[in-house]
Amino acid sequence: MKCNVGGVDRALRAVAGVAILGAGAWFKSWWGLVGLVPLLTAALGWCPAYLPLGFSTKKG
Repeated sequence: MKCNVGGVDRALRAVAGVAILGAGAWFKSWWGLVGLVPLLTAALGWCPAYLPLGFSTKKG
């Protein structure tokens, strides 16, 4: 897996993931677990959705 998620993108994904998880906890909804996807992609630095598009936010 080649890293394709840059620093700003990773930070935004982490914030969005925590916000979605928090909203799920606040509203007592299982849909909050969707927040694990952006958190996981931020932690790994790799997004599978970028592969077919040949897209990367990582510099260099």
